[in-house]
Amino acid sequence: MRRRSLTAYGFLAPYLAIFAVFWLWPIIYSFMLSFMQTRRAPWGFNPNMTWGRIVQDPAFYNALKNTLTILAIQVPIMLTLATLLAVLLNSKLLKARGLLRFAFFAPVVIGEAAYAALFRLMFNAEFGIVNKVIETIGLNGVNWFGDPEAAMAVIIIAVTWRWVGYNAIIILSGLQSIPDDVYEAARLDNVSPRQQFLYITLPLLRPVILFSLVLSVIGSMQLFAEPFLITNVGGPGGATETLGLYLYRQGFLNLNFGYASAIAYTIAALAVAISALNLWIGREKA
Repeated sequence: MRRRSLTAYGFLAPYLAIFAVFWLWPIIYSFMLSFMQTRRAPWGFNPNMTWGRIVQDPAFYNALKNTLTILAIQVPIMLTLATLLAVLLNSKLLKARGLLRFAFFAPVVIGEAAYAALFRLMFNAEFGIVNKVIETIGLNGVNWFGDPEAAMAVIIIAVTWRWVGYNAIIILSGLQSIPDDVYEAARLDNVSPRQQFLYITLPLLRPVILFSLVLSVIGSMQLFAEPFLITNVGGPGGATETLGLYLYRQGFLNLNFGYASAIAYTIAALAVAISALNLWIGREKA
């Protein structure tokens, strides 16, 4: 048994070595950096320049506010749409279900740069199709990338469009695991489709929805591509700058790696805390 165990660990050794070099060590090193000032040589231990700065940095709190705003608005809308879409895609009356499932999942496959360019064109204030539609019904066009609230709305719409199909497929897998016997018994008791959805489908889907919720929370806390590409690095005036984008700006534009590391661990801690809170609220009641 010992020889077989050593053989197994021998096959695992290359992966474990790569894992330690490219994943474990960077995590440990970035944690060490989070206590060091790295703006000038020589680098030295000075947590007041990193963790102390977070407490009193207005730009950090602006990025935190924007991130939580997106999280609070976009995630509930996306999961609601994903749940309804999953129910529709699971309907036996629907033709070409396989094709439609792929179509709604496809936005995840599209490159971020390509879909960001598409949204910039669609919401362009001068010739974008969104403003053209608004003007045809007699309303004034919106300066989508010049108004802070409008720019935030574009980010929320873009993220929802990209990820609603992905979450719908996850929830669809949960729907397909519900036994048909449950619905047959409900129909025999004259339970309406609406009551079946509210009192059978949603309770049985709770673990899957919680899983999607946790993934969405983690993704929202790391949101970077959309504000970077669509609203031109968090514009206007930082109105859509997220924590992920602020981390990038500190680490790769200002070359302040110590402060960027502290921001990264703050993001991770917030994601874990919010996810744990959601799991606690959605836990099974005894």
